[in-house]
Amino acid sequence: MTYATLRSLGLRLAVATVMTSQMAAARCEESSIMIDNFTFEPAQLVVKIGTTVTWKNRDDIPHTVVSAGKFRSKTLDTDDSYSFTFTAAGDYTYFCSLHPHMKGTIKVE
Repeated sequence: MTYATLRSLGLRLAVATVMTSQMAAARCEESSIMIDNFTFEPAQLVVKIGTTVTWKNRDDIPHTVVSAGKFRSKTLDTDDSYSFTFTAAGDYTYFCSLHPHMKGTIKVE
């Protein structure tokens, strides 16, 4: 192989590496859950690993989002939001600590 051929292969490999890393970053997804009328909507959600889920309080009273041992929001007033990125597969149940009858589940695949 000549020096020009090796150099060309090296450049192609560098370009492929950059493109692959950009494609991996582009796969990160986002989902939203609305809090309204004492409910999480949707109450069940299926997402991929790496997805960031954002809960937004549209209710006129405060709420929280708690998954025991996994994540916990501060108290969310009207129009406040809380985000969490799921980095491991599994089933995550969560609830509002102020109104424990409010429950939801996120399945991460």
